Amino acid sequence: MGRRVCTVLVVLLAGLAGAAGRGVAVERPVVELSAAQAGSGGTVTVSGTGWRPRTLLMVLVCGRATPARGVVGGTNSCANGDGRAVTTGADGAFSRRLPVAEPPVPCPCVVHVATVTGAGAEADAVLQVAGHPVAPLPDQRSGGRLAVLSATRLTGSSGPLTWFGAPPSRTLVLTVGNTGTGPIENPVFQVGTAHGVFAPEWDERQWHGTLAPGKKAQVKLPVELPAGAHGDYTVTLRHEGRVLARQPWAVGRPWGVTLFWILLCLVVPAALFRAGMAVVDRVRPRRPGGSPRAPRPARRRRPRLPRSRTAGPPGAAPAPAPAPAPALPWFTPDSVPGGPAGRPCAPHDDSATSPTTPTPEGPT
Repeated sequence: MGRRVCTVLVVLLAGLAGAAGRGVAVERPVVELSAAQAGSGGTVTVSGTGWRPRTLLMVLVCGRATPARGVVGGTNSCANGDGRAVTTGADGAFSRRLPVAEPPVPCPCVVHVATVTGAGAEADAVLQVAGHPVAPLPDQRSGGRLAVLSATRLTGSSGPLTWFGAPPSRTLVLTVGNTGTGPIENPVFQVGTAHGVFAPEWDERQWHGTLAPGKKAQVKLPVELPAGAHGDYTVTLRHEGRVLARQPWAVGRPWGVTLFWILLCLVVPAALFRAGMAVVDRVRPRRPGGSPRAPRPARRRRPRLPRSRTAGPPGAAPAPAPAPAPALPWFTPDSVPGGPAGRPCAPHDDSATSPTTPTPEGPT
């Protein structure tokens, strides 16, 4: 009885483990084609399952690639001009018709599907392009194979010059491990920066060191954007044609440049206005007998008061001067009535040469 119970428990546990394994397998991105072979100018229907819901994907025909090794040479080996974009549904599935175009490199060829935004995910499906040349894949440089063992992150901060349009820079930090059978010496990584949904621009960054099989190491690679860059960027890291990681980067707007242009729009018109007024002031005709400017009115001077001859207290107003005695026109100054001489008011002449006037009493 006990053995039967144990057997039933083992069977149940095995069934649960199988169901869990199938659930994990469904979550992995899968790509399927409506036809395994097509000629240039034809179309195939690409469908996929197991992708993240509401995710933007890029579908390309790539040469020099296999599902085992990926796309050797990256998207430079793909027909980028004939690619198509598609967004997954709420269940993580999609379906899209793709025109078949000859890639710039020989086959073997695949239909390469990769995420554009968010966490990186990709999958390949074999496609034979009829009439396109076929060449063997290049040998791998070593038996080593790099794999990302930790989440990537961007470290560093922007300085004050970035606020005025200087190139933003960060450091991409991640931990990689060697899952191959041979050592990897001084690996060369390719770091790409893409703005929005545009294709990334790649720069080579070499990491100095040797990574033995089964070992891991932390890799730090510098990342720099062009001057004045702002908006949503995506940093992509790949090695030997395989995409290892993608990291979003939100770059703030350089408001110092905006402030500079605002000040420039205010200062330049003011300076031009002042220069124009100075030119007008010089070339306009002058007034006759003077400068073009109106003469200033003369400053009026306050009249001086006569100083008093009588001494007084300091600060006291001077006493008014006495008015002169009026002089009548028919009086001389010494014959004024009431004067000191006491002479009569009638005029007379006392000279010896004056004629005598006869009177009854005698001559006078």
